[in-house]
Amino acid sequence: MSINSENFSLLSKLPQYVFSSVNELKYQARSRGEDIIDFGMGNPDQPTPRHIIEKLLESSLQGRNHRYSVSAGLPKLRLAISSWYKRNYNVDLDPEKETIVTIGSKEGLSHLMISLLAPGETVLVPDPCYPIHSFSVLIARGNIKEYDSIKDDKLLENIEKGLKSEPKPKALIISFPSNPTTQTVDLDFFREIVSLGKKYSVIVIHDFAYADICFDDFKAPSFLQATGAIDVGVESFSLSKSYNMAGWRVGFMCGNKEVISALKRVKSYLDYGIFQPIQISAITALNETQDCVNQIRDRYKMRRNRLVDGLNKIGWEIEKPKATMFVWAKIPGKYLDLGSLEFSKKLIKECSVAVSPGIGFGSRGDEYVRFALIENEQRIQQAAKSMKKLFK
Repeated sequence: MSINSENFSLLSKLPQYVFSSVNELKYQARSRGEDIIDFGMGNPDQPTPRHIIEKLLESSLQGRNHRYSVSAGLPKLRLAISSWYKRNYNVDLDPEKETIVTIGSKEGLSHLMISLLAPGETVLVPDPCYPIHSFSVLIARGNIKEYDSIKDDKLLENIEKGLKSEPKPKALIISFPSNPTTQTVDLDFFREIVSLGKKYSVIVIHDFAYADICFDDFKAPSFLQATGAIDVGVESFSLSKSYNMAGWRVGFMCGNKEVISALKRVKSYLDYGIFQPIQISAITALNETQDCVNQIRDRYKMRRNRLVDGLNKIGWEIEKPKATMFVWAKIPGKYLDLGSLEFSKKLIKECSVAVSPGIGFGSRGDEYVRFALIENEQRIQQAAKSMKKLFK
């Protein structure tokens, strides 16, 4: 018997990973000894705050914490999650029925789709979007219907157009502040989404990964703050960005008890939860001083300012985003015809700068590239200087 991966039906449904060709160029350049200034993956470069690490060390020394956990998460962590929502957004949640701990956002979203969808059912997804928003639907054997998420003033109109069309979507995915576009919305927007959710009987899923990474006195609202939101949907959050805990793989999902119950049931077949000391450390992160969150936010703000100011100085025209750890930049006019993938390759080859091509987030992103703010200010300045040659 010969095994051929072409016979694995799910793999045939998953699109080619666009970022792989850029990553390969980056690898080749580094293997030649070149210094690549890397704005590609949104992978925080700073360590997890000390008090969280100390709690991990302390709890890891206790033998009882090395046993299996529970797939829904430790009860004390779910209580900390509900307290975090009350403290930050004045949202009341039942920690038992309306919260669940996830192994990061990607795991939670992927298993949520498996929980909700029958094969062939449709989900309305933004284009461009964080890739797991669409890939999770494909993994669950669902179908994707895209709505144009580029223009702020057309968002609600485009979403309703997608909800009206056939086949009728079972779920709607939104994410604000947005990766990759850095878009933000106000609470009135979420109120409109709740109305649409009720009108079209659709489950709303809001990815809130960048809740805390906001600048210039902007505070991102939670979807669950909107009256009636808990009747139509759920919200996911990750500790990766707010607490520099990307590699720890811990997050949570909260909201509608029927949706949370479905995810709990599916996860109960698939995992025994996260290593307990990581969950105990997450309790510390959520419950104790939030000075570290403010420091992380301030660092991203300084980097945002340095990058946008530097790019504008050399001739790029970019507005400063109000949130996220990214800058979403339209490709300069004379390079637009290249498309984002070829332009990204050009940046590596000619400027030793790596970015993410917008096409990797959806077809409507092809006129853009995304910079992740994961290099220090000195290297950001160096990158802007290196890219100056593109504008001569």
